[in-house]
Amino acid sequence: MDELLYPASLILLALLAFTFNRSNNGKMTLIMIIIAIYIVYSHETGDSATDWKDEMVESMDKGVGNYSESHNIDGFDANKAKEAVK
Repeated sequence: MDELLYPASLILLALLAFTFNRSNNGKMTLIMIIIAIYIVYSHETGDSATDWKDEMVESMDKGVGNYSESHNIDGFDANKAKEAVK
């Protein structure tokens, strides 16, 4: 079943792009083509949007590190906030 899913999705996207192009809907045609390019790219390379997101989150986590400890910032203290309001 899995070996049919990849070509079937590309055929469906090609049919949708053709239909949108025939109805003069250029934006949707372009979106279908971009989705097809993404599917082919992710199938051939093994990269996906989830992998890109995980890499960005890890990069930001390494960049920030222990920001609160390095800048002597304590976490939120509800009692201190109540005293400041009084």
